Amino acid sequence: MSPTRRMASRAPMARLIILAMTGFWLCGCSSMRYYAQAVRGQAELLVHRRPVSRLLDDPATDPKLAARLRLSQQARRFASRRLGLPDNRSYTGYVDLHRRWVVWNVFVAPRYSVDAVPQCFPIAGCVAYRGWFSEAAAKADARQWRARGDDVWVGGVPAYSTLGWFADPLLSSMLAWDDDELASTIFHELAHQLIYVKGDTAFNESFATFVQEQGLREWRASRGLPARDERDQALEDGFTRLVLGLRERLRRVYASGADATAMEAAKQAEIAAFRLRYEQWRDRDGPADHRYDGWVAKPINNARLLPFGLYDRWTPAFAAVFDRAGANWPRFYASVRALAREPKAKREHELQALLPSPSTPAAAAPQTPGR
Repeated sequence: MSPTRRMASRAPMARLIILAMTGFWLCGCSSMRYYAQAVRGQAELLVHRRPVSRLLDDPATDPKLAARLRLSQQARRFASRRLGLPDNRSYTGYVDLHRRWVVWNVFVAPRYSVDAVPQCFPIAGCVAYRGWFSEAAAKADARQWRARGDDVWVGGVPAYSTLGWFADPLLSSMLAWDDDELASTIFHELAHQLIYVKGDTAFNESFATFVQEQGLREWRASRGLPARDERDQALEDGFTRLVLGLRERLRRVYASGADATAMEAAKQAEIAAFRLRYEQWRDRDGPADHRYDGWVAKPINNARLLPFGLYDRWTPAFAAVFDRAGANWPRFYASVRALAREPKAKREHELQALLPSPSTPAAAAPQTPGR
């Protein structure tokens, strides 16, 4: 979830997992242990939520915390008044978690597949992960999948959305971000509450990511701040392309029909080649930027690749929809709702037609109304 919108230690995963937890709290799966921890974890957030207004009125509130909370409420009001996002009690309460992450997501893929083992829920539909409020429980779940021979990755999540079923609070884990990331995350999560298509992660996250990015442009303009330096975003996009390239190479390996021994050797060879390509990409233009070295150095498997590309596959298409709507938010949302009502195949066909061709230069950022 920025994307230095992100701390280097979690780039580029912030945008890719930061906003992913949707619908797990209504789990209809057979695991009562999972269901119980989800309900308990959500209930604890509701019980410990404190109104931001009271914290701001309390002279005992730490001044640094008060400043971040005040900014969050300014962004919250901007989201509804200027971006047309839901005007409700979400992000008007605060919870101090006393831990780094609110939940831990478990991603699973077969050993010789780059497609996720889907986790399905009544409200959110099928997604590529399962979330736990306890790190120990997430790791225990991961061990069970590994014992079956699957590839597994566990990632901490600083925030998640209940899609408007509850008044989602601000979390202490969110306040570790810079001002832009905090504001744009509020925009992203409220976008989920406005429009959400069950079972279509790429559509939902690309839509919310566009609202997040365009909303941030307008938010900064409203505050008299200059346009953001896009170099960090360009670096993230470049790294994401490298990872997606690895995933496609592995997909071809797994489709080859080779035996398991040959498949494993080819898998490891592709991962080693990816690391070499990464070093060449990192060092190609002047002083090297090492922000992704830590990610590349850690063990890489199919599950660790899953979040990449989920959150921005259709973002350029939504930018085109916004431009066609004359940068008018109500008209834009009406067009998105029309797409959301289409069958998935037709919806993806229409979105694909809106994407720039590979030979077309990247489109400029949509214009900020009134600028």
